[in-house]
Amino acid sequence: MAEGNAEWWRGCVIYQIYPRSFQDTTGDGSGDLRGITTRLAHVASLGVDAVWLSPFFKSPMADMGYDVSDYQAVDPMFGTLGDFDALMAEAHRLGLKIIIDQVLSHSSDKHEWFVESRASRDNPKADWYVWADTKPDGNAPNNWLSIFGGPAWEWDATRRQYYMHNFLASQPDLNFHNQEVQDALLETVRFWLERGVDGFRLDTVNYYVHDRWLRSNPPLASSVAGTNTETNTYLYQEHLFDKTQPENLDFLRRFRALLDAYGARAAVGEVGDEGRSLQTLAAYTSGGDKLHMCYTFDLLGAQFSAAHVRGCVEAFETTVADGWVCWAFSNHDVVRHVSRWTRPGGDPDAVARFSIALLSCLRGSICLYQGEELGLEEAELRFEDLRDPYGIRFWPGVKGRDGCRTPMVWEAGADNAGFSTGKPWLPVPESHRARAADVQNGEIKPVLAGYRAMLALRKAHPALVRGSIRFLDAEGDVLAFIREGGGETLLCIFNFADEPATLPLPPDLADAEVIDLGSAGTVLHENGLSLPPLGWFLGRLG
Repeated sequence: MAEGNAEWWRGCVIYQIYPRSFQDTTGDGSGDLRGITTRLAHVASLGVDAVWLSPFFKSPMADMGYDVSDYQAVDPMFGTLGDFDALMAEAHRLGLKIIIDQVLSHSSDKHEWFVESRASRDNPKADWYVWADTKPDGNAPNNWLSIFGGPAWEWDATRRQYYMHNFLASQPDLNFHNQEVQDALLETVRFWLERGVDGFRLDTVNYYVHDRWLRSNPPLASSVAGTNTETNTYLYQEHLFDKTQPENLDFLRRFRALLDAYGARAAVGEVGDEGRSLQTLAAYTSGGDKLHMCYTFDLLGAQFSAAHVRGCVEAFETTVADGWVCWAFSNHDVVRHVSRWTRPGGDPDAVARFSIALLSCLRGSICLYQGEELGLEEAELRFEDLRDPYGIRFWPGVKGRDGCRTPMVWEAGADNAGFSTGKPWLPVPESHRARAADVQNGEIKPVLAGYRAMLALRKAHPALVRGSIRFLDAEGDVLAFIREGGGETLLCIFNFADEPATLPLPPDLADAEVIDLGSAGTVLHENGLSLPPLGWFLGRLG
């Protein structure tokens, strides 16, 4: 049984590590588990609570490890199980929890389960994946599409049937309508629980169960009207039947029961559900018998405004009565937020500092992505440098995800910025060197120092970790809200605009005790507050 605070996850700060790009110790150009272990002191110095490790399991790497061929083995490119145990021991010594990435919706086509399943229609695992007969004309059984382009069905000449894949054809979907499949997947989760992991990030958690009748999805209204301009045809459908099925809740209850048997463990789910993400998050985190928390893509897009953030947070607060959210601005699947949100002629460092101040003040748990604490911008890569199958498939309309996956920069003057002594699997942008960790550790006001300061401030104020949130009306592109809990009431104000903003404050707010001014340009007057562009104010009331 795990000991400690059973609700450590509520309001925690998670740091995501993309193992292939964090630190290489072998000179092969790819990061590894030993490399992560050597850099955990940096992670701990930020003041985070937990580390999320993207997949390091045995895999052909068709989708950079999200195509698992053995759920209970470390891929040799990352090291060994012994290396993982050493990493976890060092993390726990530093006071960090370890969360691992579980990819349960699909496996690699090289997994022994699929190799057996595709061999015939009557073997013991014949029904472990989603197989279907053709239509009379030879076409796929319905109109479901793959996120990676084209139909979500691949013809197999041995079984003379189609199998389903939401992603690459080499990532066949597991059949969650089969109880044996659920049992086998839960045993792989138990394997890591027995090794002492503290939690799981569940990849594409709403993709587990498909409609058993294989009904076709309807088109979106904008598609019918001819006004849909998306670059990916997957976004032309209303995905009613290929994901987010009600039976998914039953599996999540089984998953939660397993975690609860091991004590203070937690799970965060990734919800990708266009137009229904908050409703899905509510269903998956309510009742205390499914997931502990989920994150959506609501704040992982291009919109950067007070109205958008308020709309997302208020929608969550209204929709998700007893669930919990994990907010993030960047991860391994999206363009880095400093690049998304810095306007032409703007200051990326100012955006980075503003963003961590805002994220630290939101109600919920929060997740940081490696490199954002250095203010790294999205890398511009050549087509010939790409490794991401999504980027290769949709280039040049979509440049893929490799731009946010380039190696960490540790030492500005070292080969490959200290990431590897060999040729890195993705190029290290020269523009990133000036933001290397060793440079910022020696500066007075770098982005890195801002991250450490804001995370320390969050941890010092219970109202920011678990308190309630209530928004105040404000003119212009200004976000104002009250956080209350743990015996304190805090006033938080953020100016998203490129111009200064003045916010009148009633007497009960104007006498707030200053906690953090954000910048020298922020001035609290007798009856109001003046904020510079991308300025913020935190104050204690009463």
